Amino acid sequence: MITNAYKKRYKWIVVGILTGLLATTLLGISIGYSSVSIDRIIPTLLGNGSFKDEFVLFSIRLPRMMITLLAGVGLALSGAILQGVTKNDLADPGIIGINAGAGVAITLFYLFYPLDTGIFVFILPLVAFSGAMVTALLIYAFSYERNRGIQPAKLILTGVGFSMALSGLMIVLISSSDSQKVDFIARWLAGNIWGYDWSLILSILPWFLLLVPFILYKSHQLNVLGLSEDVTIGIGVSLQKQRTLVLLAAVAIAAVSVSVTGGVAFVGLMAPHIARSLVGPRHQFFLPITMLLGGWLLLTADTIGRNVLEPDGIPAGIVVSLIGAPYFIYLLMRKP
Repeated sequence: MITNAYKKRYKWIVVGILTGLLATTLLGISIGYSSVSIDRIIPTLLGNGSFKDEFVLFSIRLPRMMITLLAGVGLALSGAILQGVTKNDLADPGIIGINAGAGVAITLFYLFYPLDTGIFVFILPLVAFSGAMVTALLIYAFSYERNRGIQPAKLILTGVGFSMALSGLMIVLISSSDSQKVDFIARWLAGNIWGYDWSLILSILPWFLLLVPFILYKSHQLNVLGLSEDVTIGIGVSLQKQRTLVLLAAVAIAAVSVSVTGGVAFVGLMAPHIARSLVGPRHQFFLPITMLLGGWLLLTADTIGRNVLEPDGIPAGIVVSLIGAPYFIYLLMRKP
């Protein structure tokens, strides 16, 4: 039963996260190698800024921040689904190899099928999805046991093994490439937010407009999938069909996210855990908070990373890993 006290608390949590997100956005715009002072943001948005302010805001800061927010939302949602369906608190698209599978596909495509930039950015999400899907199917096959189904511990170990192997394969692939291509893939591996262009947003936005409403629509099914298999089947839910649909959505949204941010891990691990501790396990309340936290977490990591060492900074993926790796070890030690 959802009480009035819970609804009130939920609203305050949403307001708190949105406030933090807004503050981080304003801070990110106003600091850095190229920045717009806070008192100039509103006039610039209204078309009354200088040429420099308009260029920095509309050509650099806003596209990058929107890409970062979308990617954070996607990775967090993917992690929430993976944790719920596999009943494993350690599941994350970066940890279990899905991101690395997308990375290998992007590397192969980038090295051997060169296209002009305009076409490349629109094909990139589809390429990433293809690589991630193949990897997910392989991980599923190696983790599945007849009469027992998916084994959570085996899934994590298999995924970690695939992630390491595929990351090594990417390094081998770029070892004989020219310096420009090596630089791009190296930045991708480090989780560097490499896209500053509105065309990248246009390339991934249709995926999010399709997948995010679908995932939210499936929130009730996700609640049921978190129960035991016997109970799920007993109440009339098509277990394999629903599990397959939501896992496909999780793989797709993670792949699309990392196609523009690089190999960012741990966002999909931390955001669902924090959201669950704040609002509980019901997905219809838990998923929107997870989305907001994922976007905020990655935006904060990128804001910190690009201002630590100017002008190049530290990739957001490394900043997130510095926080997420200890958190992962903590969760691992806490599990019985």
